[in-house]
Formats: sequence, C-alpha cells, structure tokens
Amino acid sequence: MTTTPVTIRGYRPADREALHEICIRTGFQGGDATGRFREPAILPTIFAEPYAALEPELVFVADDGDGVLGYIVGTADSVRYYADFRERWLPTVADRFPAPAAGVGEPADPDEDLRNLLHHVELMLVPEIAAEYPAHLHIDLLPPGQGRGLGRRLMTTFLDALRSRGVPGVHLGMSPANTGARAFYDRLGFAPLIEGGDAPTNYLGLRL
Repeated sequence: MTTTPVTIRGYRPADREALHEICIRTGFQGGDATGRFREPAILPTIFAEPYAALEPELVFVADDGDGVLGYIVGTADSVRYYADFRERWLPTVADRFPAPAAGVGEPADPDEDLRNLLHHVELMLVPEIAAEYPAHLHIDLLPPGQGRGLGRRLMTTFLDALRSRGVPGVHLGMSPANTGARAFYDRLGFAPLIEGGDAPTNYLGLRL
C-alpha cells in the first residue's frame, strides 16, 4: 500500500473553503463539531479564516494533491492580531453572527458563548503570556492526515517562519480534555504556562 506524498506549502486563497471545513470537522476537542452547534460555521470564523485574511503569510497547509488534509494558522504578534481582528475582521462577519443580548447573564449555550467570544476576541489574550510568548497558533488535521508526521511538519514550517521574524516565543490554548493533542505538544517541547483548577483552557508555551 502506498501513501500519496504530502506537500507542506503556503496558503492560497483557494484554500479558504478547506480551512472552513477542516476547522468544523476537528472543532470539538479534535473531533467533528458538526451537530454540536446550531451554527458550526462560527468556529472557522473565529479560529481559522481570520488568520488567512489578516496574516496569510503564517498560514500553511498539508496538501496531498487531491486536497488539503490539514493546516496551521497563527500570528507573530497576538496583541496586534486581536486589535486587527476587532478593527478589520469583525465588521465583515458581525451581521452574520450578532452578539448576544447584553445584560442577560451567562451565555445560554455553546453557540452564544462563541458569538460572545467573536465580539470580544480580546478575551483570548492573556497579557502576561503574550509578553514573553507573543505568537500563537491553531493546528488541525483531518483523520486521513493524522499519524503521518504531518502535524510535526506543519509545526516545523510555522516555527521556522516565526524564528525568521525574530519572534521570541509562541503559545497556544487547548482544552484539558484533548489529551492526544497535549501529548503531541509535549513531544515538541511545549511547556505548561497556565493549567489546572477549573480553567476551561490550558496554555502551553515554547521559547524560540
């Protein structure tokens, strides 16, 4: 049995639909988010597509010639990125995903929680982490692309791009329940920055 060679390459505008689909199909603790949300399209609207719009030079995909199997997206400067998200990206999608009504307490469900995050994206910025690890990333692979070393190849390409820009460190946030992903990051040398307790997100960092 032969495996089709996979190329790690830079993002092209024609890849946007693939980013959209892959983000949804891997958007629930690494598994398919279809059926988990009323509007699963909000996931790539927050976690994939804005990177392609705002910092496409730091978006890379794994392409087997028949299509994209996975991607890595990110930014070299999280503070600047979230400012650009609010100023340049949010106005293009706000009407499609309106903010929850103000003053109604906690979000009613996961969809409302995500819409709140879309309209207050700065909630994802942890200043004390961004000061030392200014870059951040998201990486996703479809099942046919997993277990083939593509995640490491995508990470290597992305981290090399950060190093070429003189970025001192990179961080990421992940669900504590995603133990498979945690093992992957541990092997790459990421160290815990914030974890434990009741926090819904663990933060890991890597010095470059």
